[in-house]
Amino acid sequence: MRDTQLVTHTLKSHGIIVAKTHMHNWLILILLGVILVVLKCINPFYRFVGEDMMSDLRYPLKSNTVPTWSVPIYSILLPIVVFLLFYFRRRDVYDLHHATLGLLFSILITAVLTDAIKNAVGRPRPDFFWRCFPDGKDAYDRWGNVICHGNQSVIREGHKSFPSGHTSRSFSGLGFLSLYLSGKIKAFDRRGHVAKLCLVLLPLLVASLVGVSRVDDYWHHWQDVFAGGLLGFIVTIFCYLQFFPPPYHVNGWKAYTHIQALDDLQANANNEQASATEIETEPRTSSLAREEDIEAGRS
Repeated sequence: MRDTQLVTHTLKSHGIIVAKTHMHNWLILILLGVILVVLKCINPFYRFVGEDMMSDLRYPLKSNTVPTWSVPIYSILLPIVVFLLFYFRRRDVYDLHHATLGLLFSILITAVLTDAIKNAVGRPRPDFFWRCFPDGKDAYDRWGNVICHGNQSVIREGHKSFPSGHTSRSFSGLGFLSLYLSGKIKAFDRRGHVAKLCLVLLPLLVASLVGVSRVDDYWHHWQDVFAGGLLGFIVTIFCYLQFFPPPYHVNGWKAYTHIQALDDLQANANNEQASATEIETEPRTSSLAREEDIEAGRS
């Protein structure tokens, strides 16, 4: 009954109110986006790369199996489509808003941390030799450091191996989707439905395969992928728990605002019931008092 009354919280009726209430969060998202753009423009640390280090950096220079442009599609747009499907079913704008907000926070915070660490570490990619010496003729200065004569943008990108951005963003977006689904379908309701668990693990499997592709393409060392996946998933857990209870919670399928609205509705119902009881009691008390006065007068 109470859940049915909360279904009236739609985009049309409460969308503007919700957006205004969380305006500061959207402003912070814009700030994170600006920081990300600045980090993209900063040159990474050009770490010393000697001739004896090149044995581990001579892997072929290949194209990406998972293109960079596809990452926002499966890590941002796909989860939002799932959020919309649940919205059309329950008509809860708070759930849609908070899920989208949590997802964007997870993606942007992960991206800022990833790019900041990339620039600070400056680890060469496994294909660094061919980025630095596209003609295969290597050269070094008197200290033994490389003297690259390749394309500067390609060389610059070659110093951004740790951690893996594809992997961190994949685990951030798809990890959030996995947590969201586990709460919505009540995957941990202790009824032993393994099919639910398979559905929850599917996004994480996709994210893992993206990480494996980064090693197969020789764009990253395995340590880069492991660190990127760990970073992305930890950030997404923190962001998810800002708006939703843990998936194993009895109310794990509801947003915190939904739970609060239910509590407020219950409190209002209790207050109305208490007021009605008081109003009903007062006439009875007054009637008894009048009867006592009449009896006293007769005496």
